[in-house]
Amino acid sequence: MRSTLLKCLITLLLAMAATINSPVSFAQQKFSLCWSIYVGWMPWEYGDASGIIDKWAAKYGIEIDVVQINDYIESINQYTAGDFDACSMTNMDALTIPAASGVDSTAVIVGDFSNGNDAVILKQGSTLADIAGQQVNLVELSVSHYLLARGLQSVGLSERDITVVNTSDADMVAAYTTSGVTAVTTWNPIVNEILSMQNATSVFDSSMIPGEIIDTLMVKTEVLEAFPEFGKAVTGAWYEIMAAMRDSEEVRAHMGDASGTDLAGYESQLATTQMFYEAKDAVEFVNSPNLKTTMEYVANFSFQHGLLGEGAPDAEFIGIETPAGVYGNTANIQLRFDPSYMAMAAEGSL
Repeated sequence: MRSTLLKCLITLLLAMAATINSPVSFAQQKFSLCWSIYVGWMPWEYGDASGIIDKWAAKYGIEIDVVQINDYIESINQYTAGDFDACSMTNMDALTIPAASGVDSTAVIVGDFSNGNDAVILKQGSTLADIAGQQVNLVELSVSHYLLARGLQSVGLSERDITVVNTSDADMVAAYTTSGVTAVTTWNPIVNEILSMQNATSVFDSSMIPGEIIDTLMVKTEVLEAFPEFGKAVTGAWYEIMAAMRDSEEVRAHMGDASGTDLAGYESQLATTQMFYEAKDAVEFVNSPNLKTTMEYVANFSFQHGLLGEGAPDAEFIGIETPAGVYGNTANIQLRFDPSYMAMAAEGSL
């Protein structure tokens, strides 16, 4: 009972903080963007270090403060509480943290989707069906948990057939080396490190559910509506960075070094990430009706695991707006996918 009350209080406080600390002001000229280390979000570090973001901000007469947050979930919490105007996050976390807390957010940039970066790994067995009856170490209620649930569905199993053991990503490699751990679900670079060990077989990965674990830049909708120049600046900067990243080994080496690896390590992660280097490809992805279907899967998983808030009566409690239509409650839209800024980049009109 106390746990339930505490969760309700945290959600209420986050929503109140977002209102009190609302960044929208008619005089606002400075904006803030936070990111955390992941293969698909290293472009923000390079854009900041190279001056590309400053250049695009100056074009629109604004300032953009780019801040690295070491803890991924904490970055989203700070965004939700009103400390940042924009934040890099996955589609699932955008739904279950800011949207579930009443913070209306818009995906201005869809940068990539995981195409093998997330995986289920077994010590014993060669197929996912062999996981039945095992304990599975993962970061509970994360995209790893979602990946496992989708994988279990594909082989006629459910979470009732396994036991989830909540394990920090920082402890995952060490855990796998112990005799008591026989199955894990995690993400890169941890996946590559575990697969380099003996008795490690990937039996299901995100390439088997392509386009479902999506990496985005979320911007508060009220900020975007009041200051579209912010959306234009970050989008213009992003695609200049994408061009540099695609064409320059030196740029990719910089990103690898900044993320704690080297060029080879970074490119091995890129190999299992479907990057949208061209704006037109990202626009096509967002405009596809598959996005709405994906968000339905995500919403159902989130509801089943109590991630849409204590008051959510069903998976459709929160409205999710996509170009193909709204999934969920049209009177409670808190998450939006808007390809219009990327379309301007594709047309060269930014």
